[in-house]
Amino acid sequence: MWIYSLKRVLIGALVMLAISVLTFGLTNAAMDPAQAIAGNGATAGDVEAIRIAYGFDKPVATRYVQWLKGALSGDLGESFRQKRPVVSVIAERLPVTMVLGTAALLFAIVLALPLGIVAALRPNSWIDRFAMGLALVGQAMPTFWFALLGIVLFSVTLGWLPASGANDWKGFVLPAIALGYYAAPTLMRLTRAGMLEVLEADYIRTARAKGLSRSSVIIKHALRNAILPVVAVAAVQLGFMLGGSVVIETIFAMPGVGYLAWESISLSDLPVVQAIVLMMAVLYVLLTLASDILNAWLDPRIRIS
Repeated sequence: MWIYSLKRVLIGALVMLAISVLTFGLTNAAMDPAQAIAGNGATAGDVEAIRIAYGFDKPVATRYVQWLKGALSGDLGESFRQKRPVVSVIAERLPVTMVLGTAALLFAIVLALPLGIVAALRPNSWIDRFAMGLALVGQAMPTFWFALLGIVLFSVTLGWLPASGANDWKGFVLPAIALGYYAAPTLMRLTRAGMLEVLEADYIRTARAKGLSRSSVIIKHALRNAILPVVAVAAVQLGFMLGGSVVIETIFAMPGVGYLAWESISLSDLPVVQAIVLMMAVLYVLLTLASDILNAWLDPRIRIS
């Protein structure tokens, strides 16, 4: 187990290093940081003076090494627009995004697991067709469109939930449903496929022959093995949700990291954009790493392979 975990950690570290290179390179290629600080009305002399003052005239490799050293020590630079450390700017917005992503994942799991299990227990029945139809709609419908429909129905027409903001728990309901509904179909299909495969296994027939109750066979024996791929995908989906929160937070005007990313891109605030992209990518890698280690702990056969 320790050898397997160490290998996964080393691979994750290499992936994060590659992500840092791509993040720094692409964001610097997309915009001129000196021009972004100076603004559109600045003269060429002003831009050049800023470039020298901030060290943007140095080679990209040298600037990357300095940026990486700062990132490893927790210093991601200073926001061009807010004139504050990037870490403090993101820290103010991060709780909203984390709560939104966690709530969305919980909604997806609560919706997907029961429907996937029931659909597997009654294949080709009306409940199976309903679950697969619900999954198809969730996969095909764009997240932003589903979010707008929710606003029209529950905020404008019925007035049950707020259309924007995150002042209390009600402000998270519609965004979490909109974000979680897109992840639910994948979890639902995986649960259904895993349960169908496991229910045909020999040890399930043996458990039934021993006279175990139906609920015991399903929960203790079938679900425990069928849920392994769901655990891995759920962690990956959480990473997608955190990264995809840009659209949802912008639609609902939620003061999270996603909305901050949109604001920073609009204002050409390069250090904040770099930090957010790097943070989301690292979170995604860490979640994938955690799911791999958890799966290896649940299923010893993974460690051998």
